[in-house]
Amino acid sequence: MRSIKDIEVSGKKVLVRVDVNVPMDDFQNITDDTRIREVLPTLRYVLDHDGILIICAHMDRPKGKVDPKYSLAPVAKRLGRYLKLDVKVAPDCIGPEVKQMVDDLKTREVLLLENLRFHKGEQENDDEFAKELASLCDVYVNDAFAVCHREHASVSAITRHVQERVAGFLLLNELKYFHEAMENPRRPLVAIIGGAKVSGKLQALKNMLGRVNKFIIGGAMANTFLKSKGYNLGKSKVEDDLVAEAGNIMKAAIKGGIKFYLPVDAVVAPEIDPKAEFKIVPIQEIPDDWMALDIGPASSRLFEEVLYDARTIIWNGPMGIFEIDAFSRGTVSMVHNVANSYALTIVGGGDTDVAIHSTGQSDRFTYISTGGGAFLNLMEGKPLPGVVALGGPDLE
Repeated sequence: MRSIKDIEVSGKKVLVRVDVNVPMDDFQNITDDTRIREVLPTLRYVLDHDGILIICAHMDRPKGKVDPKYSLAPVAKRLGRYLKLDVKVAPDCIGPEVKQMVDDLKTREVLLLENLRFHKGEQENDDEFAKELASLCDVYVNDAFAVCHREHASVSAITRHVQERVAGFLLLNELKYFHEAMENPRRPLVAIIGGAKVSGKLQALKNMLGRVNKFIIGGAMANTFLKSKGYNLGKSKVEDDLVAEAGNIMKAAIKGGIKFYLPVDAVVAPEIDPKAEFKIVPIQEIPDDWMALDIGPASSRLFEEVLYDARTIIWNGPMGIFEIDAFSRGTVSMVHNVANSYALTIVGGGDTDVAIHSTGQSDRFTYISTGGGAFLNLMEGKPLPGVVALGGPDLE
């Protein structure tokens, strides 16, 4: 798979697909611009090498309809501040007016196309829509790892209509760090898997059985594993149809010499509410009408000990409902445990990313992925359509 450094961009129209789907408040103020900052090296490379820069991206899920709430105008403003340039915003991402704006661009000028998802053709991977996008450029650069697991027009179909198609620096970095952790890791390799559902990460767990030395399971998905061991979880969220499967995964791990760790205590409450009464109990003592919403301090201490000798750590998913303060301590504790380790630390998943940044510890992690679904696809051993479309390996 070729990178942007392998081609000549001087004087060429370079269309860079990025993922700048950043969180905003009710007044369209950007509350976290991490994803914008991560793509700056690729954008600056185009500008520094006298390219004509066209940026395309999506924002949220407008369902194929124009909605000012999902405009990329705030992103253009923030990009302009970082690039120290005037970043123009096109009124659309295709059409005669946009084509004219692109044709009028000069070397080292920047145009941000409006939200790709204002058109249904984007998410439908429509070939005609992709062809129109492709007509705007001489070179196509994919630097949007977070959407590489999706067969969308600006990620997949467009590559059929641009001869020069390459990967940007962020995409290459994401793949490099993940494969460094999975293909030839320093051991012990520890996988920390959290989040709400076993069903969403079942394939990832199975795929990693032959690769990791230790599993740490947290979040609501741990309840399904605990139930397979015969524990009463009260009103806790449990995927009853996967209890047997969870038990099989644990048995397979033990048979393969993999250590498998589950929470030993929990923060419980009668309901998911910031004002709800809560308490800490051993897993064996969860009341019938209460639910586990976070790992407890004993679990945090146990997991700290598990990570003591780790040399590679992959983490996906929080330990509890960290958005509510009373149920955030387990995730925050895990952030500190991983940050304090001597391991290569790779983190993927939007919620985990948010939790780490909220603690101010992000600079103590080796790599924090910008992709949730794409990162999970890699953990599952699935090919990424966006990478395959560039002529890269299917990564299975």
